[in-house]
Amino acid sequence: MTERPAGRGSYHHGALPEALVGVAFELLDELGQEQVTMREVARRAGVSAGAPFRHFADRRALLTAVADRVLADFEAWQRAEVAAATGVATATGVAGAAEGVGEGVDGAAGGRRAVLRAVGLGFVRYAVRYPHRFALVRSRVFAPAPQPELRERLSGIDRAYAEVIVADQAAGLLRPGDPELVGFAGQALVYGLAQMILDGYLPAEKAEEVAAQVLDTFGRGIANPR
Repeated sequence: MTERPAGRGSYHHGALPEALVGVAFELLDELGQEQVTMREVARRAGVSAGAPFRHFADRRALLTAVADRVLADFEAWQRAEVAAATGVATATGVAGAAEGVGEGVDGAAGGRRAVLRAVGLGFVRYAVRYPHRFALVRSRVFAPAPQPELRERLSGIDRAYAEVIVADQAAGLLRPGDPELVGFAGQALVYGLAQMILDGYLPAEKAEEVAAQVLDTFGRGIANPR
């Protein structure tokens, strides 16, 4: 048996792993991770049933590679969300937009708050639009033992969020505090919002409105200052 594809054209040497991940990514969106099997991915890629095992030890390894692709796509999505909210395009991630926002009082408040707000809304929007991707990442990231293969990608995302928080604290837009803890609180909020929408507890047609209101409430704080 060879790796010669039956319906997708010839693969150059070394290109098959990327092609298999691409097919699995499409299958994930279409049917969910439970239907992403080595056999079905091979069939859709037009290769022999054993070909994927030459590049991925098992189904778990293939799904981990797909999860990494999802996280990369999520990063690009967040950059676009931040650019749309702030008018600052960046190729370096979410943190780059915070650095590019003006330092005037009105500009900093509007722009920098928009960065954090855009990050939160972007998370919810992505999860609602791509529920199967969210479920895959949830099973591999928000788990007792996150998979080490994703550590580098996740560390980059965490650093970008921490830099946004530090920038906002330095500008006086956030109270001083541990950036990691602030980031964890924000992540817990949007994760819970997204899951409640996907579970049907919150109406999907009002997801955008509810998410924006909750994020604004979180941003203002709910404690009564004394």
